[in-house]
Amino acid sequence: MKILLIEDDLEFAELICDFLSTRSIETYTCEDPFKALVLNLNDYDLVLLDLGLPGIDGLEVCAEFRKKSKIPIIISSARNSTMDKVTALQIGADDYLPKPYDPDELYARIVSLIRRVKNFSNEEEKITKESFEIDENARDIKYLGNNLFLTQAEFEVARELIKNYGGIVSKEQLLYSSSSISSSDGKSLEMIISKIRHKIKQFSSQNHIVVLRGRGYRIVQ
Repeated sequence: MKILLIEDDLEFAELICDFLSTRSIETYTCEDPFKALVLNLNDYDLVLLDLGLPGIDGLEVCAEFRKKSKIPIIISSARNSTMDKVTALQIGADDYLPKPYDPDELYARIVSLIRRVKNFSNEEEKITKESFEIDENARDIKYLGNNLFLTQAEFEVARELIKNYGGIVSKEQLLYSSSSISSSDGKSLEMIISKIRHKIKQFSSQNHIVVLRGRGYRIVQ
């Protein structure tokens, strides 16, 4: 687990980092909130954010983070007013831990929040993927429990997209995985994907298959 700690009290930050390291948690400390705003949040599992920061209020940092990421955010602050707590939670913080606090409580809250977020993400992914069911015996795909009645080529293309759910599948990969389409016949592939879309839309108005020009195709929720 890797945490981004935004804290200008370096002595306090060092104590937190040392404690969390004993719990196998890697912590990157950033004392400059403006530098923190340009970091790639995908590199971290959670943000531990102070409010009393130089140059910008931590609540503003929290709001900016929430605009671009669903990363879990715990506010760690000596500011203990009800208004600060309410505002922090309203703009996207997941928890608020007033200073001073016991490091064991911080660790417990981190673990609880990470577990809750991961369980939600896994359940959401499971529900999404279960919208599509691959029936290898019938060589068909079920969408929301309904058979799409795909041709052999349509089945092969749809199966490859579903197996790579959420990821980008290149045109070359789709052609290679389908024995029913010529490896150079890109026009046929486009037509097949159009027909798959049409069959899905019998049961939903959503466009699940998106085109990423020059990169390939992706199935999305």
